[in-house]
Amino acid sequence: MNEEKLHDFMGKLVTDMGGAAMLANMILGDELGLYRAMADSQFLTPEALASKTDCNPRLVREWLSAHAASGYMEHSDGKFRLPEEQAMTLAIEDSPVYMAGGAVVVAALFHDKDKLVAAMRGDGALAWGDHHPCMFSGTERFFRPGYRMHLVAEWLPALEGVVDKLKNGAKVADIGCGHGASTVIMAQAFPASQFVGFDYHAPSIDTANQRAEQGGVGDRVRFSQGTAKNYPGNDYDLICYFDCLHDMGDPVGAARHAYQSLKPDGTVLLVEPYATDQLDGNATPVGRLFYAASTFICTPNSLSQEVGLGLGAQAGEARLRDVLNQAGFTHVRRAAETPFNLIFEARK
Repeated sequence: MNEEKLHDFMGKLVTDMGGAAMLANMILGDELGLYRAMADSQFLTPEALASKTDCNPRLVREWLSAHAASGYMEHSDGKFRLPEEQAMTLAIEDSPVYMAGGAVVVAALFHDKDKLVAAMRGDGALAWGDHHPCMFSGTERFFRPGYRMHLVAEWLPALEGVVDKLKNGAKVADIGCGHGASTVIMAQAFPASQFVGFDYHAPSIDTANQRAEQGGVGDRVRFSQGTAKNYPGNDYDLICYFDCLHDMGDPVGAARHAYQSLKPDGTVLLVEPYATDQLDGNATPVGRLFYAASTFICTPNSLSQEVGLGLGAQAGEARLRDVLNQAGFTHVRRAAETPFNLIFEARK
């Protein structure tokens, strides 16, 4: 046995365990408003933060100390400060780099551990709707900042002729819409167009309709329960899949239904987690996050449905192209990318 390798690996495990413990502390700080109370990036004592948030001062001191030890905060003379950069990611929910919602998704993995044990020892199935409720709220909060930052400014303009259609008045379907973050963002940007979101999870549809009203687009957006293979309509200008096609049991069937539901000159916008076509290329911090999440969420959800193709969150471009080609699309291209996403355009 190589002792140096053993010590290196032990160091990695301790680092990962500390990171997992900090995610729990992140959820705590988010729920209690501790980060928001420090969003001005000024130094303050634990007692002052406890007073601002009506929390126990001794526990606040321990929470702050964990953040300082982790490099999440600065510490000087008994006072703590949340730097501006950290405030952007932890305290300001409208920030394009807000990440605290992701910790809530990770919490759901622990809540659902026993369900995954049963899935591993059985047929591999765990449906999306059977996850802990924090999965749904966390997913919305995790993905929404990226959609706000990239969807209207970069992804839609990367598609041929789509922005002009949206400005003039297009009909758009958002498949697997969840809480409707992507749908509402598009509707707010293009008031001449009509939007409809479909998701098989009824509680998410209820929340999405609330989000449309809250976002001031309830007159042009509607959300309905339906699957990716049975939603109505055959005259869509744009059909979107945001981080969901790989979760479906029959992504080929879903894409084929989109092909049949589009106008002759219509477009599919497919947004998927960033991945290369080989495991070695995905051995990155982003890749390990997506593989780990896919073990609990994406792959078992696919295995819970008909066909059960099980693409997983790291499907990669080649497999996604094959899905779209099998569905009938002859024009498929990578239109854009971010460190977290691949964006594809598909047309007939």
